[in-house]
Amino acid sequence: MSAPSAVTVHRAGSSLATLRRLIQYGLLFALVVIMANGLSGLLTRLFAAPSTLASADVASLALALAFTLIGGPLALLLWWFSWKRLSDEAERRAVEWGLYLTLMYTVSLIIFSTSLFAFVASFVDSYGNTWQPLLANAIVWAGVWLWHRWMWTNRTKPSDHLHDVRAVVGTVFGLVLGAAAAIVALSAVLDAAIRGLPLLAAYEPWWRPAVQALVWAVGGAAVWWWHWFRDGGRTFKSGLVDVIIVLVGVFLAGITALAGFGVILFVLLRLAFDRSEPMNELLEPLAPAIAGALIGAVVWRYHRTVSTGRPLSTRRAGLLATSAVALAATASGVGIIVNALLAAMVSPLAGGATRTLLLGGISSLLVGGPVWWLSWRPRRQPTTADEIPPGRRMYLVAFFGVSAVVALIALLVIGYRLFEFVLGDVTGGSFIDRIRAQLGLLVAAGLVAGYHFALWRRDRALIAAAAPARKRTVERITLVTGFPPGLASPDAPDALARAIAEATGGARVTVWLRADDGGAAPSAVAAPPGADVERVAEAVENVAAAHVLVLLGPGPRLEVVPLAAR
Repeated sequence: MSAPSAVTVHRAGSSLATLRRLIQYGLLFALVVIMANGLSGLLTRLFAAPSTLASADVASLALALAFTLIGGPLALLLWWFSWKRLSDEAERRAVEWGLYLTLMYTVSLIIFSTSLFAFVASFVDSYGNTWQPLLANAIVWAGVWLWHRWMWTNRTKPSDHLHDVRAVVGTVFGLVLGAAAAIVALSAVLDAAIRGLPLLAAYEPWWRPAVQALVWAVGGAAVWWWHWFRDGGRTFKSGLVDVIIVLVGVFLAGITALAGFGVILFVLLRLAFDRSEPMNELLEPLAPAIAGALIGAVVWRYHRTVSTGRPLSTRRAGLLATSAVALAATASGVGIIVNALLAAMVSPLAGGATRTLLLGGISSLLVGGPVWWLSWRPRRQPTTADEIPPGRRMYLVAFFGVSAVVALIALLVIGYRLFEFVLGDVTGGSFIDRIRAQLGLLVAAGLVAGYHFALWRRDRALIAAAAPARKRTVERITLVTGFPPGLASPDAPDALARAIAEATGGARVTVWLRADDGGAAPSAVAAPPGADVERVAEAVENVAAAHVLVLLGPGPRLEVVPLAAR
């Protein structure tokens, strides 16, 4: 009786500890945020005008004082209580503690760094910048960030199992922020070089937005460098780091680069074949596209190089991610081309709009197609089961599923448009004109779904051919037996039938219970039920008949009677 009681007490204690940690760290998170907001409000007033600290906006001052003088001591008291308990390794390795550290580290890093970058960038603007709240936020949240970083790296109460999480958080934030700001800065410079100075240059220098974006780009790069190199994010051999390399460094960067190159080609094609708009408007998307293509390609190339030193699965995942991005661009191009061709058929007079749409589809196809061909290599598909890499079948199923859903939605919309056209007013344009966008989407999604489904079936056939062949001549087994010892229950015959069917390779099993058995005696000593299953499987293995009668029991008796077909 003591063992079950111990298990019950342990589970109850574990649940109570989890609930206590959730409440404790949730309160600590809220109190730290409250304290930081209060201190930031007081510092803002101090920087603005020390002599008017209490003269203006009494409500906000009272709120800042309450947050600081009430929330601050409560936060420190609860932190001291939590820090004492972290001497226990189980507390340090609890999910709740790791979640609190990750959330607070992320929030403090984002607020501190963005406030600091905005503070520095504000001095580039000559129009009455309000730097006081930015500096106050940067100082207070820098303190919170350093405080939690100290807890994370404390040697007496280490949280070594979370180091990769901290590195990933800072790396992703710095990389995304730095790359986005670099695109904005480079885009501003290129736009001035391509289209000339903007109309607002007489009132505001054209370089001011570029310099402000450059501040953010340098700051984001510094955050990324600190966590990727200084904190050793690139050296962690964890699945989380591999996922970030593939998801952010390859997938998102690949989307940015391909989108940029697609827009560049689109603009060039329009300059050559479709000058239906003023030159200034035609060139407007060129500078952001060049910036996105260059920055995205640099980020993508760097992480592709980094992935060569990672496990083989990471490199394969990177190739699949690149292939997915390129295939999406290719399929989009096919759909847009079909849409444009249908538009040209039903509306010959709308030449300019149709030509622009067609050029957009061609540019997407010409950019995505070669990249997909090089990354997927359709002419070098696996020919044996051993050549099928892990993750390939999941990739095929995912693309087939997504494209099938898209095709289904497009088909439903086409059906809706059909009934609307038949039942409604027929003066609203031709039926083809109403469904051409959905039809293009249906064609592209159908091609993608069909191609990936065919590859999936081919891989499945290769795997099935490589699997050890299981000889099975018996198609049907009629088993006559009593209740198996140890399974004397109403469900025992069904369980025995399923086990024998699985052991014999899928034969249909029918169980008949003997009327003279009456169930197994409680004191009966017999082999376990699994032994009977093995005996039956071995007995019918070399039987040539398709239907077999098996007499099992009583006792060790086992008789196999091949039955002739009717």
